[in-house]
Amino acid sequence: MRCSKPVSLMKHPSSYLDWYVRVPKVKYDLRSSGLSTFKYNVDLGEVDLSVNHAHGNPETAKLLARRYHVAPENVFSSSEGASGQNARIIRILAERNPERNEAVIEYPTYEPLLRQVQEHFPVVKRLTRDEKEDYKLNADRLRKTVSKKTGLLVLTNPHLPSGAVSGASELREMMSVAREHDFFVLCDEIYAEFNRSAVPTIFSMDDKLGIVTTSFTKAYGLGGLKLGIGLASRELVDELYTDTLSTVGVFSNIVEITVATLLSKSYNVMERHKEKYLRLKKDAEKLLQEKDFEYFTGDLCITFWIKLPVKDTYKWINQHAIRHHSLASVPGAFFLFEDGYELVESNRIRLGVGSLNPDKPELPEAFEILEKAVKTAH
Repeated sequence: MRCSKPVSLMKHPSSYLDWYVRVPKVKYDLRSSGLSTFKYNVDLGEVDLSVNHAHGNPETAKLLARRYHVAPENVFSSSEGASGQNARIIRILAERNPERNEAVIEYPTYEPLLRQVQEHFPVVKRLTRDEKEDYKLNADRLRKTVSKKTGLLVLTNPHLPSGAVSGASELREMMSVAREHDFFVLCDEIYAEFNRSAVPTIFSMDDKLGIVTTSFTKAYGLGGLKLGIGLASRELVDELYTDTLSTVGVFSNIVEITVATLLSKSYNVMERHKEKYLRLKKDAEKLLQEKDFEYFTGDLCITFWIKLPVKDTYKWINQHAIRHHSLASVPGAFFLFEDGYELVESNRIRLGVGSLNPDKPELPEAFEILEKAVKTAH
């Protein structure tokens, strides 16, 4: 079965995102990996709306630098989200050295990230994270994959879709290979924000070749702000801001002012909101165990990588679960693309509880419907 390539001016648009936005409204939405329903009255006071900063808002940079234990000059903040930062950084690194026209990205992975790499690197290789190894990073496997033409390795931590967390020892081993072959390592750490102190940044392993992208979208429900946070060498941060000026101009200062206000005055409110969803995730895990679902999950995100007694979950979700049970989760096939757009048959789903309301007892009902949808699949 093939998944049609979305119509786009990009050479490699995301079929997952195209599918995601086309799913009809359902009663039981188990797709979201990030928090929702964060509403807060942010009092910004009097703000000069004519002011912009070509190198980011200094106050915001200081607050973010404190959070990530870096210098302010190592922070690249934007109003294009982590995805926008990924795209910008990947493009810049590809343009920097055309002879390094090869990139490596983990497998399985978040499909939009794969497409961004394909958009700018002619040669794309895969680094397998094996289920039998609990999706750990394998430096020996990486060493056999890279070459003198490798310019970039792209990772996620925690790993998407499994949720496995790579600790300091794994990351050091990866950066050791990067130094041997002199390539950059870009790590999307957006899910680390669920417990930032528990996940070392790739930048802390190597402040020359390690690059972090992240955001508060998932862990705090701030998707509407489109805040993007990058950690990189001062040289690369300067290059990113220069590239910004040459493309979209400066980013929205009102976004950075809002973020600074939230971090300095409302951080406890953000944390309490996050904790509600982490408790909801624990409740969901208990239900999965009670219903004897086989799954993999990490401690730091609100998703589960689940095996179902269904041969093809893409077909099951689109033709059965959505139509007959008003329930949707993400087909595992969207994380299992090798290079093109052909969907492999997968018995996996990525289930997230971010769209549920933690203040309402709707989780047990949603899981009852999930169990029913599985049992009636045939």
